[in-house]
Amino acid sequence: MSTEFGFELQVCQWAEDHWPPGKSRDSPVVVARQLGTKRRRWDTVVIECDPEGLAARANFGSQRLDSDLLHVVRNAPAAWAWYREALPDPGYPWRYVRQAVHQAADRGLIERRRGDGGRIELRRKWPYPDWVERIVAVENKPDLDASAARNLAPQLERDVALGLADAVWVATGATGGAVEPVLLEDIPVESGVLTVERDSRGASAVEATWQPRALDPTEPGTRIVDRPEGGTFDASACQFEVAAPDWKASKRLEIAERAYERGWRSYADSMRPDCRHFVFDTTPAVARPACEAKDCHQTQRECAGSCPEFEPEPPAWRQRDWPLEGGPGRAIKRLLDRQRERQRPGE
Repeated sequence: MSTEFGFELQVCQWAEDHWPPGKSRDSPVVVARQLGTKRRRWDTVVIECDPEGLAARANFGSQRLDSDLLHVVRNAPAAWAWYREALPDPGYPWRYVRQAVHQAADRGLIERRRGDGGRIELRRKWPYPDWVERIVAVENKPDLDASAARNLAPQLERDVALGLADAVWVATGATGGAVEPVLLEDIPVESGVLTVERDSRGASAVEATWQPRALDPTEPGTRIVDRPEGGTFDASACQFEVAAPDWKASKRLEIAERAYERGWRSYADSMRPDCRHFVFDTTPAVARPACEAKDCHQTQRECAGSCPEFEPEPPAWRQRDWPLEGGPGRAIKRLLDRQRERQRPGE
């Protein structure tokens, strides 16, 4: 796996099959990639779930619930009530809440009716479950040399200070040395280290060479806004903000909802599997996209309509029925969707 994208897919595949590292699995997991907040995006996100809660989450469908829908669904009453009396004050205009109520009803998440005086009333169909137990963030760096470690360290320090995730890991390629070089680099000791045997699969393909410190998302966190670079002439102060536990709880649930919807196989949505050169290569570590025209494993950025080698599938391919109804491109998307749905128990 020569690219960070391919390395990331290998880590996601391993986490889906064998998380947590070095231990038996006690709860189901949902794995996603490239998720986070406006200020920080994690390469791999592992959601450790309550089994009963995850099964109950399936009542609300495979699409994510955004912050507006969560406000409605989590607070919908068991008996009919006017929405402005039933729901807590959102801190923004009620017209947006009314839109969210209609959206939730249209998706079958709640019940809605017109009450006395034409007031919009709602009633819950199911209680929203407490399905998220832990959120684990993994930063993927296949070749973590000293320069990459210097660039990565400030990001990890921000993750540890904020405490939005329950644990933070760094995944890097194994070198086979007596002491992995990553352990000698200047990265926060609170971050765990996973060493990955490239092009390998199975529980032993990834080893936890340094355990992370458990973070507490229920406590206030520190959001580092600006940090001076230091030096002889730099006496500026570090700027930071306090992240309240309520904000962290809301963001964690929003991240979990996006992970539930997307999984880690959604990369095909931003690529061109309808290109005649797009194939699926079942490498030993993970099945991943490949380009026959360039004879390489392409990244999402490379596989776009602007690619000079892009050629649409011939119409005859798309008119086929069995075994590739709609053409190879659609068949690949259906395969990835089926694999993603298997990770959502109860659907």
